[in-house]
Amino acid sequence: MNSGRSRYSTAAVSFAGAAAVVSIVGGCSTDSTTTGSSSTLTTTTTVPATTSSAPAGAEGITDQQKQQLCSDLGEQLQEWRIQGPTLGRGGLNIVVQTWAAQSGVINLQIVQNRGIVDEITIENCPDVRTEAMTSLDIPDLASGLVGF
Repeated sequence: MNSGRSRYSTAAVSFAGAAAVVSIVGGCSTDSTTTGSSSTLTTTTTVPATTSSAPAGAEGITDQQKQQLCSDLGEQLQEWRIQGPTLGRGGLNIVVQTWAAQSGVINLQIVQNRGIVDEITIENCPDVRTEAMTSLDIPDLASGLVGF
């Protein structure tokens, strides 16, 4: 882990990710309205419209942001080899959460589709992805992410 980052910033990033999940879940609620007179009672339920049934892919993520993810992952490979899969998987989550939080809208995309991390790394840094999966003993990066 980068010694320049404090536990407080890591906690803040985790909190930001949790807040994003809560806001997404809150946006899925229904609104019930009761109308009518004392002799007639009508209840209507409205469900928020969805813009897409499929999760967003890596579109909208800039090449610079994709390269940053690759760099961030690459910087941790040696640590993950030393720490082993159990501790390393926690490190993977911290790296991805930090990258997503710094990139703004990306956090929502990853919540909807964790496979974006694999999509980006296959395209931009397949060697880093392969080494990370080997070090963390996971079949793909998405399966190593929790809390998204």
